Amino acid sequence: MKSEKIKNIFVQGAITPEFIANSIAKHQVKTQIGAHDIFLGQVRADNVDGKIVSAIEYTAHEEMANQVLHEIREATFEKFNLTCMHIYHSLGSVASGEICLFVFVSSPRRKEVFQAIEHLVEEIKAKAPIYGKEIFEDESHQWKLNS
Repeated sequence: MKSEKIKNIFVQGAITPEFIANSIAKHQVKTQIGAHDIFLGQVRADNVDGKIVSAIEYTAHEEMANQVLHEIREATFEKFNLTCMHIYHSLGSVASGEICLFVFVSSPRRKEVFQAIEHLVEEIKAKAPIYGKEIFEDESHQWKLNS
C-alpha cells in the first residue's frame, strides 16, 4: 500500500533467502493481489583485468538515498497500478553469489508487475546514490562502475 513515510531501504550485509521468503509469505493474506514480480540483484564474481571479484562493499548517502528511493517509489505508484512495493539494498560487504538488491512488486494484474519491476530497477541504478567497491580475491579493491 502506498505510504508517505520515507522508508529505510537498507539491510546490513547480504539479503538472505529467509528474508525474501518471509516477505513473500506476508502477502498471502492480501487476496486482491493477482501477480507478484521480484528482481534479485546478485554479486557476480567478475573477472576484472585478471582479478576475480570476491565481494562488493556497499556504501551510500543513506538519508539522500532513502529520499531518492521514496521519490522513485511514489512516481512508480503513480505510473503503474500496484498494490505493494518493497525495495531493499545491502550496505557493507556482500560476497559474490549473495543477494544485494531485492525489489518486490504486487498488483491485481501481471502486466503491471512486469513493467513496473523493469522501470524500478532502471531508476534505482540510474538515480540512487549507492556505491560499490569491488573487493578482489587478492584483497585489492576498486570502485565499481554501474552497468
